[in-house]
Amino acid sequence: MKTALVTGANKGIGFETAKILAQNGLFVYLGSRSLDNGRSAVEKLKAEGLSNIEAIALDVTNQESVDSARKTIGEKISVLDVLVNNAGISGELEQSALTSTAEEYLKVYDTNVFGVVRITGAFIDLLRKSAEPRIVNVSTAMASLNMAADIYGDNYPKRYVVYQSSKSALNMYTVNLAYELRNTPFKVNAVCPGYTQTDFTGRQGTSTPEQAGQRIAKYALIGQDGPTGKYFSEEYFPETVCPW
Repeated sequence: MKTALVTGANKGIGFETAKILAQNGLFVYLGSRSLDNGRSAVEKLKAEGLSNIEAIALDVTNQESVDSARKTIGEKISVLDVLVNNAGISGELEQSALTSTAEEYLKVYDTNVFGVVRITGAFIDLLRKSAEPRIVNVSTAMASLNMAADIYGDNYPKRYVVYQSSKSALNMYTVNLAYELRNTPFKVNAVCPGYTQTDFTGRQGTSTPEQAGQRIAKYALIGQDGPTGKYFSEEYFPETVCPW
């Protein structure tokens, strides 16, 4: 049985992604900052008939927590096939290139960028042992420089510079990671789940968590003929690679 780790998976998009991967026959480790919340999420999935899932305490902003999760999972499996870096935060409601502080940037980057670096670094050895390793970094169309550069257009009636820049940094990390793993079986991609109706967006949006989960799981399950080093936003750029 293939295995997967999904961070920030006790609710929302991460929960749906974990569910879909489990439905596809993978054993899924459901990462959650709160182990109690993670266990509650697992119980919901077990009530739907999914037993191939386990909660793992995992705070991506805490290296000790990451190391502990790596140790715990490493004692159970010797190979990890899929890593979905889903955990993310938006930051303050009001964000401005003129007034947002360095501390606000650090808080968001600690989860959205440094957290991904911590998790990927901790689990890359287990991923290397897989015949078909997959890494999916959850991004956003809001990170697109091409779209954001439309200064006077309607793409961004409200801008979130701290959040947007963190995801742009994540995209750069993704493409470089894919490049360094280009001569291996790895497939590494960044995926925008769409404007999704979750707590993250105040339940606003044009996509359901289920639809968002499907978009992410699609790239976690791609075959060896699939893409790598790409950025996909199927809600905004259907069937094409989103412009960086």
